[in-house]
Amino acid sequence: MNLTKISHGISWVLHPFLLPLYLLLLILGFTAFAAYPTGMKFYITWVVILYTMIIPVLSLGVLKSMGHLTDYRIDIRRERILPLLIGALCYVLCAVTIAKIPSAIFLRKFMLAAASCEILCLVVSLKWKISLHLTAMGALVSLLTLMTFIGVRTMFLPLVISVLAAGLLASARLYLGCHNGMQIFVGFTSGLIVSALAVLFF
Repeated sequence: MNLTKISHGISWVLHPFLLPLYLLLLILGFTAFAAYPTGMKFYITWVVILYTMIIPVLSLGVLKSMGHLTDYRIDIRRERILPLLIGALCYVLCAVTIAKIPSAIFLRKFMLAAASCEILCLVVSLKWKISLHLTAMGALVSLLTLMTFIGVRTMFLPLVISVLAAGLLASARLYLGCHNGMQIFVGFTSGLIVSALAVLFF
């Protein structure tokens, strides 16, 4: 297996569509949310998968069939606007749906943080190309850090793993030529800061 295949594999495993699911599984399995009834866990998982994966992926298919996308990887900056707008809307709808469960306020904050990152990327993409992968990874690192420090659950090991994964992902995106160093750095730090502010103040 060559480095190109490995880099593509890392990019897919750590795709922005999958990171919310990884975080949700951590939360439902290793925090106070683990005490939720199985039916409630299934409902929350379905809602997250629907709004963060199924609808966004289907929307990419529709946009491509209409000629608005050249490729599903959305590497062309000007083609990112509509997918990011749809993504932000989906995260907001996910937050609204989860808000029906009063005790799941922390999950609602996470979804609003993700929506904020999508909006940030949308605005930046109007003039400049930013790494969506690293923005999402920065958000994940930020949320795991907040979970550790505000006492929801110590997430030290997942936090360390996510930081190492961010390094691997950055290397993979650079190797594939998808981004330069500045685009990766701005993406990661923006995701880190914006998601933290969203959780703390929303």
